[in-house]
Amino acid sequence: MKINLLCLGDIVGRPGRRILADKLKSIVEHYEIDCVIANAENAAGGSGLTEQIYEKLLRYGVNIVTLGDHTYRKREIIQTLETQNNITRPANLSAYASGKDIAVYQTSKGPTVAVASLIGRIFMKPADSPFDAIDRLVLKLADKYDIFVVDVHAEATSEKIAMGYYLDGKVSVCFGTHTHVVTADERILPGGTAYITDIGMTGPHCGVLGRDSRNVIKSFRTQMPFPFGIAEKDVRINGIVVTVDSNTKKSESIRRVAVFEEDQL
Repeated sequence: MKINLLCLGDIVGRPGRRILADKLKSIVEHYEIDCVIANAENAAGGSGLTEQIYEKLLRYGVNIVTLGDHTYRKREIIQTLETQNNITRPANLSAYASGKDIAVYQTSKGPTVAVASLIGRIFMKPADSPFDAIDRLVLKLADKYDIFVVDVHAEATSEKIAMGYYLDGKVSVCFGTHTHVVTADERILPGGTAYITDIGMTGPHCGVLGRDSRNVIKSFRTQMPFPFGIAEKDVRINGIVVTVDSNTKKSESIRRVAVFEEDQL
């Protein structure tokens, strides 16, 4: 059975949430999407996620939520992480960290989608090996779910690309998040895994990674701390649409998607 997945790049603040509220349902209809996966670790004021915003994202049409290095920035999300099955924190955090290492959603067509998040270790805070963590999950989930997707939340492109090749043939989709800048290297790897180094950002593109550029520039120039407010203009949705054969668990196509506020779908 053909299953269409929509994977959305990091949702940044109110502008990112607003464009999802306005456009997501139309995107789902236009591309005949069966499951929407979104990284939401920047959804609350640019850093973290709250229970209220999590619930809003579900109302907008998001089915699975992934997180990254800002998972616990808003402590109120911890209860949601512990009780809900469609939200996941990075699987290679401490075994004692709150939350689940996979998120699950059953599509209306029947096949079930499982999603894991991994956090990188290059230029990032300390974490366990993402390779060891995903090995454990692949072994545990190999025959349990129809489609397995991995969000690699990492800074270094080399680390993401290496993970893509490592997971080729083991998972259906491997996409990168965290850098907020979409890459143009989407492809189907030899083993049937859809891969892209970074799916970009859902939010304002007129600043620096979703932040107002003025204070970011001041910080770079002076090496002094400044508050990084959320930018407002040029709001876009970045993501990918992937078609997966749930019988073979291999991807058949991958394409980048960019939707602007003025677009009519």
